[in-house]
Amino acid sequence: MCGIFGFIGEQDVAPILINGLKKLEYRGYDSAGICIKHKDILTVVKKKGRVKNLLSSEDMANIQGRIGIAHTRWATHGEPNSVNAHPHQDCTGRIAIVHNGIIENYDIIKELLIGEGHIIKSDTDTEIIAHLIEKFYSGNLEEAVMEALKCVEGTYGLAVISKEEDKIVVARRGSPIILGLGKNFKIVSSDAVAILEHTKDVIYLQDEEIAALTPQKIEIYDVNGQAIDKDVEKIRWNIEQIEKKGFKHFMLKEIFEQPDSIKNVLRGRLKENGVKFSFALNPSDVERIVIIGCGTSWHAALIGKYLIEKHVSVPVEVDYASEFRYRDIVLREKDLVIFISQSGETADTLAALRKVKQYDRVKTFGIVNVVGSTIAREVDMGIYLHAGPEIGVASTKAFTCQIMALFLLALHLEARKGKGISRDIIDEINFLPAKIESVLKQHEYIKNIADKFKGSSNFLYLGRGINFPVALEGALKLKEVSYIHAEGYPAAEMKHGPIALIDENMPVVFIATQGRLFEKVINNMEEVKARRGIIITITDTESRTLKQLSHCIIRVPKTIEQLSPIINIIPLQLLAYYIADARGLNVDKPRNLAKSVTVE
Repeated sequence: MCGIFGFIGEQDVAPILINGLKKLEYRGYDSAGICIKHKDILTVVKKKGRVKNLLSSEDMANIQGRIGIAHTRWATHGEPNSVNAHPHQDCTGRIAIVHNGIIENYDIIKELLIGEGHIIKSDTDTEIIAHLIEKFYSGNLEEAVMEALKCVEGTYGLAVISKEEDKIVVARRGSPIILGLGKNFKIVSSDAVAILEHTKDVIYLQDEEIAALTPQKIEIYDVNGQAIDKDVEKIRWNIEQIEKKGFKHFMLKEIFEQPDSIKNVLRGRLKENGVKFSFALNPSDVERIVIIGCGTSWHAALIGKYLIEKHVSVPVEVDYASEFRYRDIVLREKDLVIFISQSGETADTLAALRKVKQYDRVKTFGIVNVVGSTIAREVDMGIYLHAGPEIGVASTKAFTCQIMALFLLALHLEARKGKGISRDIIDEINFLPAKIESVLKQHEYIKNIADKFKGSSNFLYLGRGINFPVALEGALKLKEVSYIHAEGYPAAEMKHGPIALIDENMPVVFIATQGRLFEKVINNMEEVKARRGIIITITDTESRTLKQLSHCIIRVPKTIEQLSPIINIIPLQLLAYYIADARGLNVDKPRNLAKSVTVE
């Protein structure tokens, strides 16, 4: 959650900070603020709401300086308002701090600080860090930050400045921090997207590391003050990849990028005679697979369960990271645990990974999009999606790429067990980008359907088998961006409760593509029709029965069952997008949500 950005260099920092916050606003938009150091004065400007509110503030008119930190907030402790907005300062006004994370013992520390005479102005957990740094500050900001952080429990990515020193001090535990290196300037950011226009040279700060930034250099230490040497890495994305390219929203752009993002997952991996990966994973050493994820990644994991069990004949369990991390789990030597996260920084998924790492000989595997992310670094092996940056809060292209990565993994393990991969499967995978294109060409037709249902209050999404998780994901997309209540169910489970909701006002979306359970889905549709429900059908067939049952039909190209979730989710993504847009909502920044959930 939350976006932090800082810049130290030789030019006026205010416009750079504002531009950085705009790039990071998808991480949170409850409030925004900046602090700039000029000579020995710290000037703070912060406002409730979006970054644009800062620009309208009279306080921004004359603010100047060459060192600054900034923040866009997703609220955890304290309601969204200008008082709780970051940056926060200490009692003396010498220290300013921006923070992403949660301080779990802040109540205890707050009471101790108040007892010592500190005046706490906000309801946030962050402010207590500023006062702790004040308590320990005696002219060396790095040392004061180190001492302060020894007192706190929880997670943090933070940036601190003092009016008495020309530097930015940053620290990380559990929340992402990236450092950008340029000639005579340095940057701190929560995400590479805010660094790209300035430099592609970066250092990924790891947990329990602290850095001091000046325009000329970066010095990095562990929590005990021991110097650390870090490699400088290159960001592989370019600035053009994160622009909208004429699309109204990033979400729509990213939906339309899926033919190319799927090609990127396949590139160098899908061969004429099978699938090639560089990692060493012997299927004879895998007796059970556990897949961990949150939200959309969890839905991809459910599809992965179908794919792996079908092709590898290994039992697969799927778990929410937020539940897995607190259970008394049972893991064995020949278990493989797969962690799925677009950002590679999801707090619950990362905590689950670290729990698994405590078990000797249990192999860990990551499926992530962001190169250099924490999960990517801490797993034993894995697959990068190479889908390109995903800026829209509601995940689209990452979901389909996660499914494809899981399918490639299943085929890879199947081949290593001595089974040949069908030529038909290879061909269908190669045809997939073109088939996605054919669905995208129906966007105007799907937009018209969205206009008919933009006023609905509830939706039901139903699918069976490998397409049940697609129903879950379709419902999630609609909830996320349109604020319409929607639920996904296995179609056969409708009779066990949800059928009570169906009437002439209830749109029911059926995924009814050809497969083993096609006739079963038809029966479920008959049950909805008998109760006057409104049926929207996703299908790959010209069935007369479907025409009679459906109010609206969206036809998709035929493919093998294993790839059908990737095809079938495309119209559901478009439907959710166009309904939200028709309702006049900010699709890229849905309320209460943030792109990367880096707090528990």
